[in-house]
Amino acid sequence: MRTPSRRVTSADVAREAGVSQTTVSFVLNDTRGQTIPEETRRRVLDAAKRLDYRPRASARSLAAGRSDVVLLALPGLPISANLSRFIEQLAAALAGHGLSLVTHLAEGHGRQLPDLCAAVDASAVISLIPFDEETTEALHRAGAQVVLGTGQQARAELQEIGRLQAEHLVGLGRGRLGYALPAEHASQWRVQERLRGVAMTCAERGLGELLPLAVDLDPAPAALAVDEWVRAGVTGVCAYNDETAMAVLAGMHLRGLRAPDDIAVIGVGDIPAAPVSIPPLTTVGFDYELTGRDLAQTVLDGLAGAKPSTQDSISRPLLVRRASA
Repeated sequence: MRTPSRRVTSADVAREAGVSQTTVSFVLNDTRGQTIPEETRRRVLDAAKRLDYRPRASARSLAAGRSDVVLLALPGLPISANLSRFIEQLAAALAGHGLSLVTHLAEGHGRQLPDLCAAVDASAVISLIPFDEETTEALHRAGAQVVLGTGQQARAELQEIGRLQAEHLVGLGRGRLGYALPAEHASQWRVQERLRGVAMTCAERGLGELLPLAVDLDPAPAALAVDEWVRAGVTGVCAYNDETAMAVLAGMHLRGLRAPDDIAVIGVGDIPAAPVSIPPLTTVGFDYELTGRDLAQTVLDGLAGAKPSTQDSISRPLLVRRASA
């Protein structure tokens, strides 16, 4: 077994460059107010490159007054295709400002979020799950300067997605709606809040009672849910996500039914497979690049001590019309 190499330190860089450790710190941290000759600066940078020197996060934090770590609290599994795209865009936007994104499954069985925040020395925490006031305060005590994502805002945005789905189906003249729950995660708060948005719209529009059913990602069990909706007179189905919506379409196909003629179906996510489903899936999409940029800017505003910028909706749901509804 190979013996691990000793970690290269700033003292090693100083010896290699023939300068003091303080000079190395000034150069590598680009400290303002210090006049370092260009030849000396080049020697330090060349020595650091030759030695493959990587500064410790704690040292960078001390120099900058904060860490460059942003912690993203995610809901439990599964990580859907659209959520993965959101994470990629947010990470890219933060990286453009020198910040590193660390993700955490906050509904898993690992360490508590405030403990992890302290362990990785996160300067900011972004939440895709609702925080109560106690958790928010604990995160601040753990060192987070910025905590984004209040429970009320998150719930309102999830409900807005459900409302957008339902309003579209109501606009098509559908008199009774069903809701396709993901079978394995039907009790998750994200699922329930989207469902609540659909239910509230049905009540406000005077429609018949919403009929939610769990739908497996398998055509045969999905067909059983379709049978129930048909018996109940359901003419439009809102699905929690695109994958569940496609299972509904597969179940309808087994029963010889067509969308939207028999039942109109709308999903959420606009995953890559949505345009090539049969029929192409009407869904609710999101501008992940814009959302990532906005969230990154909000973090930067907070870290700079300014009041974070706000927007009506972080997720900005957009209706994507195709043939299924």
